[in-house]
Amino acid sequence: MGELLPLLFQGAWVTLQVTFYGSILAIVSAILAALGRLSPWTPLRWFSVAYIELFRGTSLLVQLFWLFFVLPLPPFNIELSPFAVAIVGLGLHIGAYGAEVMRGAISSVAKGQYEASIALNFSKAKRFRRIILPQALLAAIAPGTNLLIELLKNTSLVSLITLSDLSFRARQLDQATFETLQIFSLALVMYFVMAQAINFGMRYLERRLSRGRMRGGLS
Repeated sequence: MGELLPLLFQGAWVTLQVTFYGSILAIVSAILAALGRLSPWTPLRWFSVAYIELFRGTSLLVQLFWLFFVLPLPPFNIELSPFAVAIVGLGLHIGAYGAEVMRGAISSVAKGQYEASIALNFSKAKRFRRIILPQALLAAIAPGTNLLIELLKNTSLVSLITLSDLSFRARQLDQATFETLQIFSLALVMYFVMAQAINFGMRYLERRLSRGRMRGGLS
C-alpha cells in the first residue's frame, strides 16, 4: 500500500489541477456563450450557437485528439502542451453544456428585477454585475455542480494525450504490480473524495449567494 500511494497522489494532483483550471475556463465560457446567445447582435448570437452545438454534438475524446494531434499540423501550426490541451478541451466542452444552463438561469431572473435596476439608473454593466449575475449564478449552481463533477470524471480521458493523471497512474501501477483490487479501489476513493469536495464547495457558494440575496432583499 505504501508504495502505491505516492504515484497515485501524483496522478491525483494532476487531475486536481486540470479540474481546477478547466472549471474556470468552463464557467467563463458558459457565461460568455450564454450572453452571446441572448445578444441582439446576430453574428455574436450565431457564433455562440455554433460553439455550443459543436462542442455538445461531438465526442470529447475526438475534441482532445483534434486539439492535440491536428492543431500542430498546417494550416494551423498551433502546438499546445498536453496540460493545456486538457484544460482547453475539457473547459470548452463542459462550458458548452453550462452555457445552456446559464442562459436558462439568466432568463429566469424576474422581469421586475430588470425594471427596478433601470428605475435606479443602473448602467447595463452594473445591472448585470449587481442584479442579474448573482441571481443567475444562484439558479445555476445545482446543475452546474453536476457539470463540474462530470468535468472531473472526464479527466480520465487526458491520459490518452500522454498526461499522467490519476487514471494513467492507476493503470501504470496495475501493469507493474498486478495489485488490481488495491490500486483501482484507491483510485475510486480518490475520485469520490474530489467529487465530494466539489459538491461541498458549491453548496458553500450557494449558501453565501443565498445570504447575500436575502440581505439585498431586506436592505
